[in-house]
Amino acid sequence: MKTNQPKKLIIAAAVLALFVTPMTASAQKFKADVPKSITTPDSVETRIGTLKFHDGLPDAETSKKVYDNLDFARGVEAFLAGIPATSVQALKNGFVEAGFPPNGAIGITEQLSDARTLYLTPNATVVYQWFCMDVAKEPMVVEVPPAVLGIIDDAYFRFVTDMGAFGPDQGKGGKFVLVRDDYKGPLPKTGYYVARTRTNNNLVIIRSFVQKGDLAGTVASVKAGTRMYPLSAAANPPAQKFVNISGLKFNTVHANNFKFFEELDEVVQHERANFVDPEMVGLFGAIGIKKGKKFAPDARMKAILTDAVAVGNATARATVFASRDPQQKFFPDRQWLTGFLGGYTFSDRGERKLDGRTLFHYYATGATPAMAPPATKPGVGSAYAYTARDSRGEYLDGAKNYKVTLQGPIPAARFWSFTVYDNQTRSMLETDQISAGVDSTFPTLKKDANGSATVYFGPKAPAGQEGNWIQTMPGKGWNVILRLYGPTETWHNKTWKPGDIELVN
Repeated sequence: MKTNQPKKLIIAAAVLALFVTPMTASAQKFKADVPKSITTPDSVETRIGTLKFHDGLPDAETSKKVYDNLDFARGVEAFLAGIPATSVQALKNGFVEAGFPPNGAIGITEQLSDARTLYLTPNATVVYQWFCMDVAKEPMVVEVPPAVLGIIDDAYFRFVTDMGAFGPDQGKGGKFVLVRDDYKGPLPKTGYYVARTRTNNNLVIIRSFVQKGDLAGTVASVKAGTRMYPLSAAANPPAQKFVNISGLKFNTVHANNFKFFEELDEVVQHERANFVDPEMVGLFGAIGIKKGKKFAPDARMKAILTDAVAVGNATARATVFASRDPQQKFFPDRQWLTGFLGGYTFSDRGERKLDGRTLFHYYATGATPAMAPPATKPGVGSAYAYTARDSRGEYLDGAKNYKVTLQGPIPAARFWSFTVYDNQTRSMLETDQISAGVDSTFPTLKKDANGSATVYFGPKAPAGQEGNWIQTMPGKGWNVILRLYGPTETWHNKTWKPGDIELVN
């Protein structure tokens, strides 16, 4: 009897070959037209080195390179995006150092501010009250006197409410109760302005203008009308504790080294997990800063984040002092810049102005519509223009002499001022002048008959111009803010321009 076994074996082997024998691209039955743009070459040259693949699969060295780069990129972005949070945290930490912790006391500049205290671009001629209110446990009340400029910002420096001249009290003074936005308990139905916040910690800044040169009287008036206490103590508020912080040496500026991420972690641990949007929570989490978890990067990650914060800091400084955004200039033919790209929310038609947010919070303190166009109106609010460059576009040098002329009438219904700041700290420049600037209310300031004024900058005062002179220091660069309080129509419609700072030979 004949068998067909060999024939069956041959057929089986042929079928098996269909599955185990590689087919060439030209022999494939189901073949797509694959665009070259969606494939990955076996070797790619990039800014982080040569990346190698086997049919699209990264080798071990490539995987290491891209993960190092990803951690670095997220570290840089976490620095830039985290500045608003760490800036509030640095203020809170500084207040604790100076003896007025959250909900505990109010810091007040009874003899005004000077360079001994490190703040981001403070004003030397107003009486400040600074403090933090923490509403994690219960609502807090703040009472403000009449005729002040007050702000409450949350732990990410987002605007919560104005108080005083631009607040709902319309400058008459009043009681504000601050509550977290998820608070479900009872609240007063009358007698209070209710403000809701997304965060536990909140920053309060209250400014008062010195009336008729009477600093002591102004301080006494604002102290008599300012109080902070828990809502549960509203029926019998405790006596208010104040700490005179004029001349105290303490720091309120965030770090620019690895400590920055530790400051950011302090915020994340204290606040609710959703105190910022999920994208930012994810960004912070991607570098190891997570709610409820210890921030403990290994040696590799700490080295990457140390590098990232150095690049992030350089980036922030470039946005402030070497901007590439033409919208930052108030006038195309002047060196004066705005700190508000996209207003106080740093947004424009749905676009978050990321560099604008970094710029402002790296350089300044306090976000409110009263400070930023287009919310401000002629004759009210305040306008700010800053520069670190002279009329030639060169950085300002503390060893050289300069002057700037403001043509009259200067568009400031209340007053105007120049204050000089240290480029490193963005705080007042350390000199022998307590005010680090000049103010149009100073009796020693010379003005022309039409209101014009020329201000001089340099190590020594020009003869006869001591009242119009701001001291600078050899070996130190500097920047300056022009403030206009109650900016009038000619500022808003840009028919008036400040002169540039000119080098005097």
